Amino acid sequence: MNLVKEINEKKNLFLKKENITSLIIIILFFLLDRYSKIEIINNLNNSTFFINSFINFDLIWNTGVGFGLLSFSSSLMYNAMSVIIGLVILILTYILFTSEKLDKIIISVIVGGALGNFYDRLTYNAVPDFIDLHYGNFHWFTFNVADIFITLGILTFLLKEFLIKK
Repeated sequence: MNLVKEINEKKNLFLKKENITSLIIIILFFLLDRYSKIEIINNLNNSTFFINSFINFDLIWNTGVGFGLLSFSSSLMYNAMSVIIGLVILILTYILFTSEKLDKIIISVIVGGALGNFYDRLTYNAVPDFIDLHYGNFHWFTFNVADIFITLGILTFLLKEFLIKK
């Protein structure tokens, strides 16, 4: 009887309005990322699309983590990193369901982006990055829409932690 009560409590926690909103945010950000990558993959064809003197779209396949860091040629290392990323997404999702409202939104943005890149790791064995910011000969790391979501989520979380008094 205790087990049934515990399962019902977990179900009620999951079905809270804030959690449903978080799931919608995750799905929306995941789909925005997927759409951007599908358009780039289908239309760029190994060429650079010039937008202006500061930004180009240039498709590269990233086997590392954020912004191409820790790229691996070993499939064992790539798969191990993929497992770690998957576990981090699961942990963040658990934290999301036990967090307060503002944290739920911030974590949802991060998880939505992370799921987009994780999907690509599983589907293509690499993540398509295509946004090339540059000034003259200096180029920032090439990144994608999911990286933007992850970065904005992390920066928002850090700002919230440092600026909002508890």
